[in-house]
Amino acid sequence: MSYVEVPGAKVPIRMWTDPASVDEGAMRQLHNTATLPWIKGLAVMPDVHYGKGATVGSVIAMQGAVCPAAVGVDIGCGMSAVKTSLTANDLPGDLSRLRSKIEQAIPVGRAMHDDPVDPGRLHGFATAGWEDFWGRFEGVADAVKFRRDRAAKQMGTLGSGNHHCEVLVDTDGAVWLSLHSGSRNIGKELAEHHIGVAQKLPHNRGLVDRDLAVFVSDTPQMAAYRNDLYWAQEYAKHNRTIMMGLLKDVMRGEFKKSRVTFEQEISCHHNYVAEERYDGMDLLVTRKGAIRAGSGDFGIIPGSMATGTYIVKGLGNTAAFNSASHGAGRRMSRSAAKRRFSTRDLAEQTRGVECRTDSGVVDEIPAAYKPIEQVMDHQRDLVAVVAKLRQVICVKG
Repeated sequence: MSYVEVPGAKVPIRMWTDPASVDEGAMRQLHNTATLPWIKGLAVMPDVHYGKGATVGSVIAMQGAVCPAAVGVDIGCGMSAVKTSLTANDLPGDLSRLRSKIEQAIPVGRAMHDDPVDPGRLHGFATAGWEDFWGRFEGVADAVKFRRDRAAKQMGTLGSGNHHCEVLVDTDGAVWLSLHSGSRNIGKELAEHHIGVAQKLPHNRGLVDRDLAVFVSDTPQMAAYRNDLYWAQEYAKHNRTIMMGLLKDVMRGEFKKSRVTFEQEISCHHNYVAEERYDGMDLLVTRKGAIRAGSGDFGIIPGSMATGTYIVKGLGNTAAFNSASHGAGRRMSRSAAKRRFSTRDLAEQTRGVECRTDSGVVDEIPAAYKPIEQVMDHQRDLVAVVAKLRQVICVKG
C-alpha cells in the first residue's frame, strides 16, 4: 500500500498502515509528536505501536532539534545477519546441542562476560579504532562513568525482551545467522540521563507531553547528547559485531568438516538519529523502531520467535524519509500477553523451532506480534524482499 495521510498540527502524519488499526494510545502519541515546533515530517511504519513518548515504528524528521525519548532507551538497537556456506542438510536433527553452545558463548538476559571480550581473538574482527572508541568513553556524561567496567563486560551480550540470536534457513536451503541487540545497560542509562536533562529545559515547558522534550541546536545540552548518542550507537554496532564473531566461532567449531564460510554481514540500526537532507533542508531524522531503506540499502525485518525474518533492499521512498519497519511490531503489551497465554500456547506456536518455552518468555509469543506478512505487504513501496528466512533455533534472554 502507499501511505494514508492523517492531518496533524504542524505536519501531516503519513501512515503505511490503516489508521483504524492503530490503538488510541499510539494515535495520541503520533498527534502529540506532530505538534512539536521543530518537526518537518512524520512517517509511520506498519509495525507502529505505543512507546515511551513517541510510538515505536515512527520516523521523526526535525530541523535543529532531537528528542531523546523518541530515539528510545536502547540507543542503536538493531540487527545483523549473515549468510553461511552451510545448507539445511548440514544441520543435525537435534538442534539442542547447537542452541546450548550458542547460549554458552553469548551471555543472555542481564548476564555478562566474566572478562571483556578481546576482539583481536575473533576471526576477521577489524580492531582499528577499538582503543579510540573506548578512549572516547571518558567524554560521555559523568553520570555513567562508574559503569565502564560493566559496559566492557556487557559488550558482546544479548540482553532480553525481543532481543534474540537465531539460526535460520532460507527458501533455497541456505543457513543464515541473525541477532538483535543494542547498547545494553550503558545505552539505557545514557538515554535516561539525557531525557531527564531535556525535561528540565525552559523551551520544553509548553509541550503536550513532557516525554517529547527536545534538545535544540547550538546549545551545550544538545552537544553533550549528540556526543553520547553517537558513542552509544557505536557501542551497539560493536556489540552486534562481537556477538556475530562469537556466533561464527560456534558454527566453525560445530561444523569443522564443512569448513563453514560466511558472506558479507548485513547490519542496521533501528533506534537512532542520522543527519539527512530532504526538500532542501538539513534534518535530524530519528528512527524509533524503523530501519533506513534508502535505494539499495540492505535491511533486516524480523517477525517473532517462529514467524520468520525478511532480508530486504530499500527502494528509497523519500515520503517515508527512506525508511521501513524494523519488525512485525507488538499488537499487545507484555503484561497482556502474559495474562492471555500459557507456556503450552508458546510451545504450540513455536513448534519446529529449538527455543525456550518457559514462562520467562511467554510475553514474546508470536501471537503478541502483528502478522509479519501483513506488515511486509503494507510496505511494498518501501522495500523489496531479497530473501525470506525461517528460524530453526531462537535464543532468547
